[in-house]
Amino acid sequence: MKRLFLGAVILALLVVFIQPVQALRLRSVQAQAPTPPAFVRQLLNSMTPEERIGQLFLVTFTGTDAGETSQIYDLIVNHHVGGVVLLAANDNFVTAPDTLIDVHRLIASLQEAERIGSTVQTINTETGGLDNPAYVPLWVGIAQEGNGAPTDQILNGLTSLPSAMALGATWQPELAEQVGMVAGQELSALGFNLYFGPSLDVLEQPKSTSSGDLGTRVFGGDPFWVGEMGRAYISGLHHGSDNRLLVIAKHFPGRGSSDRLPEAEVATVRKSLEQLKQIELAPFFAVTGNAPEPAAAADGLLVSHIRYQGLQGNIRATTRPVSFDSQALTEILKLPQFSAWWENGGLIVSDNLGSRAVRDFYAPGGGNFSARSVARDAFLAGNDLLYLGNITSDESLDNYGTVVRILDFFTQKYSEDPAFALRVDAAVTRILTRKFGLYGVFPSAEITPDAGQLDVAGTSSQVTFQVASNAVTLLSPERQELDTVLPSPPSSSDYLVFLTDSSSTQQCGTCPEQATLATDALQQAILRLYGPTAGGQVIPSHLTSYSFQELSNLMSGSGGEYLEPDLRRANWVILSMSETASGQPQLISRFLSERQDLLRTKKVILFSFGAPYYLDSTDISKLSAYFALYSKSSAFVDVAARVLYRELPLVGYSPVSIPGIGYDLIAVTAPDPSQIISLTPELPAGPVSTADPSLTPEAAAPLLVNMGDMVVVRTGKIIDHNGHPVPDGTVVRFSITLGGENVGVLQQQDATTTAGVASISFRLDKPGLVEISAASEPATVSTVLQVDVSEGAAAVVTVIVPFLTETVVPITSTPTPEPESDFVTLEGAPRFSGWMLILFVLGGGAGLAYWVGGSIGSPRWSMRWALCALLGGLLVYNYLALGLPGAAGALTAGGGSVLIGLTVLGEALGALGAWLWMRGRSR
Repeated sequence: MKRLFLGAVILALLVVFIQPVQALRLRSVQAQAPTPPAFVRQLLNSMTPEERIGQLFLVTFTGTDAGETSQIYDLIVNHHVGGVVLLAANDNFVTAPDTLIDVHRLIASLQEAERIGSTVQTINTETGGLDNPAYVPLWVGIAQEGNGAPTDQILNGLTSLPSAMALGATWQPELAEQVGMVAGQELSALGFNLYFGPSLDVLEQPKSTSSGDLGTRVFGGDPFWVGEMGRAYISGLHHGSDNRLLVIAKHFPGRGSSDRLPEAEVATVRKSLEQLKQIELAPFFAVTGNAPEPAAAADGLLVSHIRYQGLQGNIRATTRPVSFDSQALTEILKLPQFSAWWENGGLIVSDNLGSRAVRDFYAPGGGNFSARSVARDAFLAGNDLLYLGNITSDESLDNYGTVVRILDFFTQKYSEDPAFALRVDAAVTRILTRKFGLYGVFPSAEITPDAGQLDVAGTSSQVTFQVASNAVTLLSPERQELDTVLPSPPSSSDYLVFLTDSSSTQQCGTCPEQATLATDALQQAILRLYGPTAGGQVIPSHLTSYSFQELSNLMSGSGGEYLEPDLRRANWVILSMSETASGQPQLISRFLSERQDLLRTKKVILFSFGAPYYLDSTDISKLSAYFALYSKSSAFVDVAARVLYRELPLVGYSPVSIPGIGYDLIAVTAPDPSQIISLTPELPAGPVSTADPSLTPEAAAPLLVNMGDMVVVRTGKIIDHNGHPVPDGTVVRFSITLGGENVGVLQQQDATTTAGVASISFRLDKPGLVEISAASEPATVSTVLQVDVSEGAAAVVTVIVPFLTETVVPITSTPTPEPESDFVTLEGAPRFSGWMLILFVLGGGAGLAYWVGGSIGSPRWSMRWALCALLGGLLVYNYLALGLPGAAGALTAGGGSVLIGLTVLGEALGALGAWLWMRGRSR
């Protein structure tokens, strides 16, 4: 009996010591947040296990009913879920004009359900007494990325904002901040307090044929600029919402190099950790540990379902995505750029756990799918907030039943596993702290804004037009060639045919269809801007519009009875492409290749309202001009119309590489070799130079230095090939040489740029003529600083500006050759086919003259008429064939029709001469 008692004591002691060790292991994936506010600690202590578990989950529901009989009401009141996400696919929105009013009402109803739930007493399972649940406002989340469907959830009422790539094409972070402010203001006015975005994926190498193509949902392909735009956008969201919007940047750690969309299948990125740091992770560094101010920092990161070789080693089919891999996720968050942000309460949010990719990974081949196991694994991997999406189990449960089963499973595990309970409490503390940061003390906070704030919605279209004007990009031809290829806009007498990649969408399953880009969108914009009521530059009857479906019918021979005649009559053919899902680039390629008979001698213009990299070099060479707009809203259509009529400057540059035109983003963002890098000397104690960089170095006041002084040398702003500051981290090499008897290189120092500027400091510790220069490949020419250092005397720093010498290769634009006539060459000489045709014309005319002469005179006059007509035609033809004055110009302009017409005219004059001859003889 004593042995049994002793064994029980030892076992109890082992349990006591083992459980804390397990808890520590689990908590190693959870950063230690700073001491939470007293209100949060008190609130957590008052919460039951069910309430704490509910805070971990974001759920979805169907419809717009949040009444007492609805499933979402039950999840909020009785199961204490912490948040909901509204989706157009779940019919959470109604059609215009009631879209915004209904969204505001729905969100208010959801928050009111939470308030009501806090007044319903429940039985405490531990004490047996009655408790009032804690009142904690709900997260109400949305992903509203811009550019309409499918990346926007709300399609009506809000300001139609540009895509991320359109913002990237402006290269102006201040515009990204303005757009973020509009989004933050409008969404928070509706009652949203959780925002999924922006996307910080880096599209390093566009994959136009890949199923993982991200299109215009990214800011660009340069990590630095994606980070800059992301910072600005997040700052705008925070400022526009008055810090009432939690911003969750996505898709951490970055899916720009994946070959398929993470929601469709678990993708694999085969890059080393160093490569991930330089490309994929760099933008996330910029909005976490490297954020310049709190407003520019993301509140959380949405972890994507992707595997990374650099983090997880050799990848196999069974390797978990990083969202379910605690070791890999912990290693990332321990990086210096993330650790402080994480420890200060940054939230880690799982991507959609109900996606097809997760289901196929956990249940390959259609096996049993356990939603409870999926949620548990994601939570133990280190995710604080679990987005369940439309998750369902294989146990004949719908989304509601599956969510209830998951909540019950977590609650049971909380009661049975102390280590799991510690992990839950740590995550809930972080979540409550974030909610407290938005609202302060919950019971006294106004959670849902007044409906009167909705007046701001949809009133900021000017910022979208400003983005469109600064984003529109000429892709082909080169800018200096555009005036040669398109010397003037369409004239009033020209006929224009518009071929548009039209599509439609729905706000909900029962809502009417609405166009995302109407078939006649560009035609209507031109009529509004240049039609009879706006200057009369356009005749309405000269404009016709057709959809890509009608073009497809023409190409397949199953239609086009109206399109083909209009194309033959047209002077301009304008194509507008917005999507790629239905093979639109391939259709355009076929049209340009197979129907040159319809396009010869016409101006063919392509406007890309989507990503710009889908056409190859051969297709682009068949276009007169190719413009990228990056978004399909009405503001961008208006800009396209103004570009066609040459009313807007083309200031945008593509933020991604475009293989079809040889546009390599890495080369473009390198320092421009045609610049002279300016250098400015300063003493460390002196103020940082804020002089206008346009001033010449000679205009600055001279600097006096002494031997032994520490000197700071700072470059001017180094620009890339597009005229923008080079990305931060660009290496600049400073060379310090000593002239005179001891000529040679004293030292070389490498520095990196910040906002385009780099600087070094060094000590003047040797006498002699010291020269300082700088280079940043491929820009190798800089101003030179000279100072003649001597003991006991101050020296003046002299700035020498070199001449930039380079071999200038004249750019000669080769005009697009006009298609040659079948009968006349470009030089105006008749071809062999033209000569043969003229013989038939001459013979026919002579025969006709023979018959006319015989009918009004004797047989002798028949021969005279024929010879005169033949002689007249031959004289005219020989004049043209010999290229006598005026002949070549006439033939070049008119081709074969002029040749034939003039020859027939010569025969007629010859016949007229025969008639005059015959009349004279009869007298």
